[in-house]
Amino acid sequence: MASQTTKDILLKVRKMVPPMLEKFHKGQMGRVAVIGGSQDYTGAPYFSAMASARLGADMSHVICEPEAAQVIKTYSPNLMVHPYMRQAHHLHEKESLETISKNVVDMLPRLHVIVIGPGLGRDQCMQDTCATVIQEARKVNMPFVLDADGLYLAQTRPELVQGYKECILTPNVVEFGRLARSKGIDMDGDETQLCSNLAKAFGGVTIVQKGSKDYISNGEFTLVSDLEGGLKRSGGQGDTLTGSLATLLGWRKAYLDRIWDHENDLSASEMLTLAAFGGSSITRECSRLAFAERGRSLQAGDLTDKVEIAFNNLLDPAKSRL
Repeated sequence: MASQTTKDILLKVRKMVPPMLEKFHKGQMGRVAVIGGSQDYTGAPYFSAMASARLGADMSHVICEPEAAQVIKTYSPNLMVHPYMRQAHHLHEKESLETISKNVVDMLPRLHVIVIGPGLGRDQCMQDTCATVIQEARKVNMPFVLDADGLYLAQTRPELVQGYKECILTPNVVEFGRLARSKGIDMDGDETQLCSNLAKAFGGVTIVQKGSKDYISNGEFTLVSDLEGGLKRSGGQGDTLTGSLATLLGWRKAYLDRIWDHENDLSASEMLTLAAFGGSSITRECSRLAFAERGRSLQAGDLTDKVEIAFNNLLDPAKSRL
């Protein structure tokens, strides 16, 4: 059962959800790209991009390594898959970090939100390309989400995200510890303040500290996402979170662009935190639903199948169980 505080916050998140209107055209409900996917990891970018699509983004892209692209394209014809990334040992003679980065950066005008990290790996060329993409995204004030090996960039090159208020970091317990140590934060302090302290240390980025409860903070305001989730901790569940976050951030842009009539009573900064809370809540509800059905056998793909139901349960005024 959701607490009254959670219900009240989700009612605010609902205000960000665009109605389904005949006047809308393709792309207005969100154009999202997941940057990741390498020789070893093909599932994570797929799960993230599919969560984004299932939640309601109009266009969901994956930008990945060629070997990953061949595989991901077989998973679903609904995703647009671009083999623009390169691991260092796959660079062709006429390719360089600059040419690879340009191919990815040239896609930014077609997008509203990017997710960096699912299936990325730590290959230097992949990491350096994403660093360039982050720098260019910041120039146009584009929101981005960092997860998995995308967080390694925040850990090792904090200047890439420092002070950028359109950034969301989504660390698990191990990743959070690494980020905290990189900023000299004592992990033995008040656990309810750790997320806020780390967000402050990064200059006001928004952080979703994943755990039994998800703490969400930009250093000024902290929310606690405490909906019941499942008890199976299989890999890949965080990819549902990043994809959901991306769609909600796309809807945030639609709200700010006033593509439908609304009360206009939510600020851009408040909606960033609400998007994080909404993404966390949807992911936890997906986990609860999938675990109730699958139990110990639950896998990441089981959450993907529950995104629509989770949205209906939490954010659809006509169907919500809250």
